[in-house]
Amino acid sequence: MKKETLKKIFEFLEENGEHNAPLMWKLQNNIPITEKDDLIVKGGLSLWDTDITSLPKGLEVRSNLVVVYSKLTSLPEGLKVGDSLNMVDTKIKSLPEGLVVNRDLYLRGSEIQSLPKGLKVGGFIDLRDTKLTEYTDDDLRKMIEPDGYIRGKIVR
Repeated sequence: MKKETLKKIFEFLEENGEHNAPLMWKLQNNIPITEKDDLIVKGGLSLWDTDITSLPKGLEVRSNLVVVYSKLTSLPEGLKVGDSLNMVDTKIKSLPEGLVVNRDLYLRGSEIQSLPKGLKVGGFIDLRDTKLTEYTDDDLRKMIEPDGYIRGKIVR
C-alpha cells in the first residue's frame, strides 16, 4: 500500500474519532504528537536502524525500547521504560535526568559519557566499550545520587 493511501486512511480514522494513527507512523512521518495517549506505548517500541531523530517528551514504553543503530541524538525528558532499554552502538551522548528503566540498561558501544542524576535502573547496566568503564562502581552510583539507583550488576 502506498504511503499517501495510508496517510488518508489514518486521517479519516482520526477525524471520525475511531482510532489514532500509530505512534510509529507519526514518528516516521514527522506528524505532531497531540494526544496524551500517544505517549503511552502499551508494548515495546523498536527504532532499530531507523531515521527517526527525536522522541516526544513524557514518552512511556511499557515493555522494551530498542534504539540500536538509530539516528537519535538524545532521549526525551520524562522517559520511562517498563522493561529494558537497549542503546547499543548509538550516538547518544547523555541520558535525561530522572530516566526510569525497570529492568536492564544496555549502553554497550554507545557514546554515553556520564550518568544522570536520578537514574533508576531495576536490573543491570551494561557499560562495555563505553567511556564509563573509566569510573569505579562507587563513582557511577554517586553520579546518580540522591534519588537514583542501579539494583543489579554494573557490567564492564
